[in-house]
Amino acid sequence: MGRVYLVGAGPGDPDLITVKALKCIQQADVILYDRLVNKRLLKEAKPEATLVFCGKYPNCHVMNQTTIQQLLIKFAKQGKTVTRLKGGDPLVFGRGAEEAAVLAERGIPYEIIPGITSGIAAPAYGGIPVTHREKSSSFAVVTGHRSKDNRKEVDWRSLAHAVDTLIIYMGMAHLEDICEALIHHGKAADTPAAVIHAGTTDKQRTVTGTLHTMAEIAKREQVANPSIIVVGEVVRLREKFAWFPEQLSEEIEWITTSGGRV
Repeated sequence: MGRVYLVGAGPGDPDLITVKALKCIQQADVILYDRLVNKRLLKEAKPEATLVFCGKYPNCHVMNQTTIQQLLIKFAKQGKTVTRLKGGDPLVFGRGAEEAAVLAERGIPYEIIPGITSGIAAPAYGGIPVTHREKSSSFAVVTGHRSKDNRKEVDWRSLAHAVDTLIIYMGMAHLEDICEALIHHGKAADTPAAVIHAGTTDKQRTVTGTLHTMAEIAKREQVANPSIIVVGEVVRLREKFAWFPEQLSEEIEWITTSGGRV
């Protein structure tokens, strides 16, 4: 019997992977990797390792979850060392818990290797601390996308009041609805908000606004997935703490080069 490692590859910057996660890549006989894993990390694999792409795009899954789990079982039963490589952390909206449950049921040895999740890393690279002594003593991470078989709605009423900083994954398709829901349940319309696209990578872009304006700004700036949404007073700190060089939008570049004001 082989062993399966459920590994977090980090948020995008390959240098942010943990030492243990890198060892799992280097020692694996088989690597099943997701769409958001930086492909530079795959160069660390053994030349003879088998690489299997398990990418899931919005509304288009190259491989469904059942097939992925069957492959984990199949390769482990062949006595192979299997690394299941996921973007971010395997247990933060990564379905790692589902895969661990299947492996446990089949009696297959496995380990979970945590990774840096994008909900913390992307704001940090965007100059936004998720907590701050004066502005935020709590934060929550929540998914903005609900699976078809999950009828339970996100409790925006509680989230609007329970925490200082909200970090929303997979919410771009519902950004306008999310902002409206938070305002409807009592969050001030002028609460600062930010959207960070491709956080920690050379394609990172951060746009800021308020709950009232964020959806319109993101649409105008053509900010798409993968992106993290941040809501809370900590967003104001970006003006002081922004340190990571980002690509400017075409609109801002045009205004600057034409002599106008930004």
